[in-house]
Amino acid sequence: MITKTQLRVKRLFDIVLSLMLLPFLIVPMILFIVIATFDIGKSGLFFQKRIGQHGKPFNIFKIRTLKPEKHILGKLDLSATSFGKFLRRYKLDELPQLFNVIFGHMSFVGPRPDIPGFADELKGEDRIILLVKPGVTGPATLKYKDEEKILAEQVDPEKYNRTIIWPDKVKINKKYIQNYSFYLDLNFILKSILN
Repeated sequence: MITKTQLRVKRLFDIVLSLMLLPFLIVPMILFIVIATFDIGKSGLFFQKRIGQHGKPFNIFKIRTLKPEKHILGKLDLSATSFGKFLRRYKLDELPQLFNVIFGHMSFVGPRPDIPGFADELKGEDRIILLVKPGVTGPATLKYKDEEKILAEQVDPEKYNRTIIWPDKVKINKKYIQNYSFYLDLNFILKSILN
């Protein structure tokens, strides 16, 4: 099980790595936000409420990729602009999450932050997932890197997400926290870069 000391080391690593990456990523991040603003016709920076450490909500920062219309779970790619699809394909829409890490909302590695109705409703031992900050990447994120594609193939994407994908993510994230090591975090970051 992850310890308080490990959580402190994890946070220190997040701060140091964030500050090292910021000078290299700030210009492309601003450029992508400006292009997205013109591409979609509204602010290119997108905020959405997610559930964080200890079940506390926070606003996740992303670059807007979807047209201003109702989106159906599993069909998001159909709602994305051409530029949005490019950003989503290479996960560039998630660059602003560097500020979520700096502000202490997120970590580089951990369970992906979900919208209300998932992590905040965990019961019993499953709540150990809330001990850590949600991550930009992590073991469940890597396994389900093609989640949108998987959901798009389902007759009832929302039901499939709640009954198949979500329970599996909980299992994966519990294992991550129960067997935590700093080496694991480095390994997941490396795998995310190479995938």
